[in-house]
Amino acid sequence: MTYMLLMIEPPEQRRTRTRAEGEAVFARMLQFAEELKSQGVLRGVESLAAHSKAARVQVRGGQPRVVDGPFAEAKEMIGGFYLIDVPTREAAIAIAQRCPAAEWCTVEVRSLAPCYDESTA
Repeated sequence: MTYMLLMIEPPEQRRTRTRAEGEAVFARMLQFAEELKSQGVLRGVESLAAHSKAARVQVRGGQPRVVDGPFAEAKEMIGGFYLIDVPTREAAIAIAQRCPAAEWCTVEVRSLAPCYDESTA
């Protein structure tokens, strides 16, 4: 079964690190990805830019609305993800517990499923 591990972090967190500290954190995340790849469970991994470069899009009544970041009301942002394929939810949680990001943010474990399928919730 495929799971997404979402790195959910405070939006201001990245600004508290020096460049060297940020590069060290990123290197740890890349090493973790290599470990998952060598185990044959990694399907994809990406780091996302800060939400200050993001845009939010809504279409209501046929009218599009675009809001550029940063988003003042945001208490957290998705900083990146790992897409893994493991047999059980418990296996996905065990991987999330080993993820270096769990030391400084929340790692949310979500299974992939069609949006209408509540049986996988």
